[in-house]
Amino acid sequence: MNTEPIRFDTKIAVLLRADLEPWQRLNVTSFLVSGLGTQVPEVIGEPYEDADGVPYLPMFRQPVMVFEATKETLTTAHTRALSRALPRAVFTSDLFATGNDRDNRAAVRAVPTADLDLVGLAVYGPRNAVDKVVKGARMHP
Repeated sequence: MNTEPIRFDTKIAVLLRADLEPWQRLNVTSFLVSGLGTQVPEVIGEPYEDADGVPYLPMFRQPVMVFEATKETLTTAHTRALSRALPRAVFTSDLFATGNDRDNRAAVRAVPTADLDLVGLAVYGPRNAVDKVVKGARMHP
């Protein structure tokens, strides 16, 4: 059995606005990462199975790094992710007032890019590119 640590040349990062309530942080994180597996299938590992043969859904093949930052740093990170054309997902403050996917998409669609009130961003890509996107943020406590 290979016991060497697995090193990834890619990174999954979630950046949250620092002023969110705990329930909002959990909600935003779960929504943001749900988009990555649908569009970036290589982030998904193999299905799980316990010792009794009960199957479980596959999950990400690598850790998700969660960061927090000010609104300004989040906006800068969004701009960096766009300029690098990295796969990304956004969560805006407007989505706290909606209750379904259709209304969520309409709320984002109604606001120009520069005016999005971002509370969360998920990004995936080469490790060094993602590191540059989240520069200025700190690991979530």
